[in-house]
Amino acid sequence: MLHGREGELAAIELLLQRARAGRSGTLVLRGEAGIGKSALLDRAAEAADLRVLRGTGVESELGMPYAGLHLLLGRHLDRVGALPDAQAEALRRALGMGVGANAAAPADPATAAAPGAATGGDRFLVGLAVLTLLSDLAEERPLLCLLDDAQWLDGASAEALLFAARRLEAEPIVMLFAARDPDAPEFPAPGLPELRLTGLDDAAAAGLLDERAAGLPAHVRREILAEARGNPLALLELPVGASRTGPGPASVPAPDPAADPARGARPVTATFGRLWRTFAERVEELPEATRTVLLVAASDDQGGLGTVLDAAGRLGAGVADLEPAERARLVRSAEGRLEFRHPLIRSAVYQGRPVGHRLRAHAALAEAYAASGDLCHRAWHLANAATGHDERAAAALEEAAEGERQGGGQHAAASMYEWAARLSPDPADRGRRLAAAARAAADAGEAEQAFALAGRAAPDVADDGERAGLVLLRAALADEQDRTREASRLLVEEAVSVAGAEPYTAGHLLFQAAASAGNAGDLAELERIAGRAEEMGAPNAPYVRALARVFAGQNPLGAAGAAGAADGVAALRELLDGMRDCLSPRDVVRFAMWHLMLGDVRGGHEIAASLERRFRDEGAIGLLSLTLMPLSRTLLMLGRTRDALTAADEGMRIAADTGQHRIRVYQATVLALIAAMRGDEERCAELAAEAIARDVPPSSVHAVAALGLLDLGAGRHEAALNRLSELVAGPPNRQGAIASLPDLVEAAVRSGRPERGADAAAWYREWSAQVRLPWAEAVALRCAALLATDDDAEKYFTQAVELHRQGGIPFERARTELLYGEWLRRARRKNDARAQLHSALDAFERLGAVPWAERARTELRAAGESFADSAAEAGADLLALLTPQELQVVRLAATGLSNREIGAQLFLSPRTVGYHLYKAYPKLGVASRGELSRLPLT
Repeated sequence: MLHGREGELAAIELLLQRARAGRSGTLVLRGEAGIGKSALLDRAAEAADLRVLRGTGVESELGMPYAGLHLLLGRHLDRVGALPDAQAEALRRALGMGVGANAAAPADPATAAAPGAATGGDRFLVGLAVLTLLSDLAEERPLLCLLDDAQWLDGASAEALLFAARRLEAEPIVMLFAARDPDAPEFPAPGLPELRLTGLDDAAAAGLLDERAAGLPAHVRREILAEARGNPLALLELPVGASRTGPGPASVPAPDPAADPARGARPVTATFGRLWRTFAERVEELPEATRTVLLVAASDDQGGLGTVLDAAGRLGAGVADLEPAERARLVRSAEGRLEFRHPLIRSAVYQGRPVGHRLRAHAALAEAYAASGDLCHRAWHLANAATGHDERAAAALEEAAEGERQGGGQHAAASMYEWAARLSPDPADRGRRLAAAARAAADAGEAEQAFALAGRAAPDVADDGERAGLVLLRAALADEQDRTREASRLLVEEAVSVAGAEPYTAGHLLFQAAASAGNAGDLAELERIAGRAEEMGAPNAPYVRALARVFAGQNPLGAAGAAGAADGVAALRELLDGMRDCLSPRDVVRFAMWHLMLGDVRGGHEIAASLERRFRDEGAIGLLSLTLMPLSRTLLMLGRTRDALTAADEGMRIAADTGQHRIRVYQATVLALIAAMRGDEERCAELAAEAIARDVPPSSVHAVAALGLLDLGAGRHEAALNRLSELVAGPPNRQGAIASLPDLVEAAVRSGRPERGADAAAWYREWSAQVRLPWAEAVALRCAALLATDDDAEKYFTQAVELHRQGGIPFERARTELLYGEWLRRARRKNDARAQLHSALDAFERLGAVPWAERARTELRAAGESFADSAAEAGADLLALLTPQELQVVRLAATGLSNREIGAQLFLSPRTVGYHLYKAYPKLGVASRGELSRLPLT
């Protein structure tokens, strides 16, 4: 029995019961070494009706990407082929299984090829593949995944498993993580519930000790209880030490994890140190050959019995030498693997042996893996056996890294290249390998690591072009992390250094520097960079200057006045026309955003929608989140509010998982604008807060604009005027402020201060004249009508309404019709007013713009109208009952896609897709999938 753990056992049993009922559960158990985490996992594993997968983090393989995942899934790799193609390929690459539809799982996972990593691809796609695979296994019977010593999981495995854990919802799956804390690296698991284990109370501790070692002398019993402080493992193991005739080997000090600051561990606790020494002393009492076999096993993450015995044989030990360790209950053999009974035993075996012994163990393992054809593990152990610069080990690591990278294993390749660089005697080789590590880390999505590696590589890289490429990489990474000023500085410095030998490269560097300076809002620096490009005679100097003009034209009330708008639009068109040969996905997303800046909403939407389909098909989750930025905003402007909400909500969730903070904040502003249209005060303020605090345009501008629209819709005209006036008169870089100018004009007029809107109206009129789009010209005419005398107002209003009918932005058309209807009613032309107001009301109801719809109803009542709720409103309410994710799932299901196909597109498990459909059917009044195609779901 487990003494004193009734509460913890009940919490775990509740999760198991949920799994039996078809629902998911996760829990992270935290506590010091020996506190009972592993015992709780053992007890959970006794559930006979659940399929159990078990894995353990291994300290010596902390740097081997996907090693932990390989151990967990090893017995079920034959199921990988049933996954959707993109997921299967990503997981095969991650686990070193090869790629292609016919790639077979290795017969013996313990001797499988070394784990690798997914491409910059979407290492998150590996997490989705894990989720789908676990869901498939759970279809047969509920599944229990146990991850012990999670603090030692390699980063790639931990990321994939946590990605899957956070998406569990309707699967009969329980995931339990056990992480040591303190005395080990941190295991952050944001979003997952946690349970911290503390020491047993006095009664439970005494009961456990008496069960383990009845008949101890009273003074010994008291000493053990006092020293154990309720730690169950201490209560079990200290009596063994107490029975010894001496204190044990004094030459076995407890390791100090804090000695390795890179691992972020905390100082060793007294209990941890005593337990570690207890195990180390027991190991020291074993025969030398037995300790040799144990050391080899502790040095290897795979634990395959055949490999361990092969390596041990090279050191003069064999299978018979395992028997003393098995009798001492230190190890056990199961399913072709040699396992330590407790993670602390592995640590005591490895850390307790002299360095020379450890080096020989790794060398023997390198030979054993070479004999089996596993070049990756051979290189890994050769590196562990090196004592300084070692070109043989470095070359082996580089060869293995190249193989991993060709197969898409960017994460593993980065680690191997970096280690190869550390072992390289020659600076040129070191620079080459660090540069390769930086590129692989960037492709793996590890931005901070890639930035640091590129910086370390640069001093040892002699070639100007290669060094410039490293600077470009660092700058791009800094820019994505909002370190835009640093990015600009790096690029300018490098451009100056290579200008003589590489003018085209210098020009490209300066263009990227200009973009970074513009994103940082430093228009003075942007102007200096453009001038420098012209002085240097850079081939692309006109494009650098055009970019400077674009940003200058984004300041509505700046020194350039309305003329700045015209020049900015012209410059933007020059960039679009001159850079159409750019083929990278990120450049294409930039094109979509540029179309938005030109008011070409449909053009931007077509680009974004095309990219979205492509990235969903490829499972490229990182690029998908980037594409959802222009997609969500164009959907909103095109009047597809629910689709915009769904896209922005998905974009935020993905960006939170991928660490793309700039994208997450941007999508929050799209959601804030939707909340403003709907009149949801609390939600709008909540979503806008972070962008405003960060003060990085365009997100900061969009956030303030959302609050201004919220004020305007609520009738707080003075507040809207002050807020928007401050916005457009603020710092020079007001990217995105153009869209708020009509709101400022309306707020000024409704506040009785039309003169405060005159400049904004003039600037918007100039911009609309340059972009030459009917919807933009219509909004400019609406502004003119608001500021005009009654004699001219109707002319402008009627022209605006006519232009709106050519298509464009439904919300803007409805606002024009509302304002025109109000004007007509005040002119006592009630019949004419009702036609405009009814059209506005219908649009506002379709868009879910609650306060605006209420304003239209109020005007209709004032015009003598009485009416019931419209059919459009009733239909809107039906779809409004669905969550954004339910709406996504329902729409895809209506096209005939299977749950599995939908899950692959939305990064959900098939069972979760089915759960969302189950929840949506009664809301929509349908009973089956076949009925969905008959519903108006747009």
